[in-house]
Amino acid sequence: MLKLVRAAWAAAIAKGGLASVKAGVAGTGAKASAVPAAGAVAAAGGAGAALWTFPSILFSAFAIGWGAEAAQFFMSQGLALAILAWLQTLPEFAVEADIAWRGDVSNMTANFTGSLRLLVGLGWPMVFGVASLVERRRTGKWLREVVLEDEDSVGVVGLIVPIAYFAFIWWKATLTLWDSLVLTAMYGVYLWILNRMPAGDEESIEELDLVPRTVMRLKPGVRGAAIVGLFLGGGLLLYLAAHPFVSSLEALALSIGISEFVFIQWVAPFLSEFPEFFSAFRWAKSVRKAPMALMNLVSSNINQWTMLVAMIPIAYAFGQGHVQTIPFDAMHRTEILLTILQSLLGVVLLLNMRFTAAEAAVLFALWGLQFAVPALREELIFVYGALVLLGVARMLVDRRRAGAVGAFGRQWRRHAVPGTDAA
Repeated sequence: MLKLVRAAWAAAIAKGGLASVKAGVAGTGAKASAVPAAGAVAAAGGAGAALWTFPSILFSAFAIGWGAEAAQFFMSQGLALAILAWLQTLPEFAVEADIAWRGDVSNMTANFTGSLRLLVGLGWPMVFGVASLVERRRTGKWLREVVLEDEDSVGVVGLIVPIAYFAFIWWKATLTLWDSLVLTAMYGVYLWILNRMPAGDEESIEELDLVPRTVMRLKPGVRGAAIVGLFLGGGLLLYLAAHPFVSSLEALALSIGISEFVFIQWVAPFLSEFPEFFSAFRWAKSVRKAPMALMNLVSSNINQWTMLVAMIPIAYAFGQGHVQTIPFDAMHRTEILLTILQSLLGVVLLLNMRFTAAEAAVLFALWGLQFAVPALREELIFVYGALVLLGVARMLVDRRRAGAVGAFGRQWRRHAVPGTDAA
């Protein structure tokens, strides 16, 4: 029934333009110069659907995010952050699932690499920048670093595991259902460990945005219904808009003469992850919650390296009608390697449990460079790789730069397997 509703809604709004665009988009790339004028007109019509699909994706993301922010008060704080990060990126999952269902290998790679790079290259520095500006206004001094708690080591160390496994995926140049199983298991272990951790610095109801704050002040029964309503409403809107949203992205790219890959890699994540950035921005403004904001984005990195990618072969199999290996060509492998090295550099910088102004500036500058000059991707691979090796070398000289490993060991002994801590 939902499929029929979505199809009818999309057809009524697009008036057939999206179907024409799909045929026109298939001729992009090497054949782009051969697209007839009729195809351009169809593309323009399909691009017009962005007027409703873009706001729909944004509003659905906010609705789900509001529901998640209210629901976080009913679970442990560490687990709440992970679940919040996952729910806030459901629009990203929906977009990725739609692209995979279409069998569009090139653009599915564009979407998940773009979202991961956005988190590390813009999200992490944004948290530091906002906290530093607020600190400057309050005290007259710039913030020198964001210091993480021992409990945050779970997220820092937890990010290493999926990145390492993805290096294996990059090496074999394929993505399969077996990879989905491994990545899902990794995320399950991560959630299990988080659930064993003690409660941290929880957000108060007064610190929530207007909508979730209003929901939390309702009577218990009504409050629960309102939270469910936010999830269902946002989810329904997301379901209806995801497919037309991807089509409008492709059409818009075609109509203005920009590569589909580049457009989807940079535009889609901005919209689908905006509410998560908004939450991180709000937490960072309090300065003392800057570590919480940073770790929320780290948790998003983990769920996207694991669950987002694990979902791709499943959606791809449903779309194709049978289980099939997803191949990565040289271009895909370049994009994936660049994303791996960027995230790995982020981990290396956080392993000392501190995030400084210089580190935030480096991550942002390198992300901004690849955004402004996409042709420099291969050169940036060497830059990221060199910085990772430099960071590892410094850790070998000074073990304190890998403090997150020791902190994780202490947290594991105290909470994951109680009774093994000698203390």
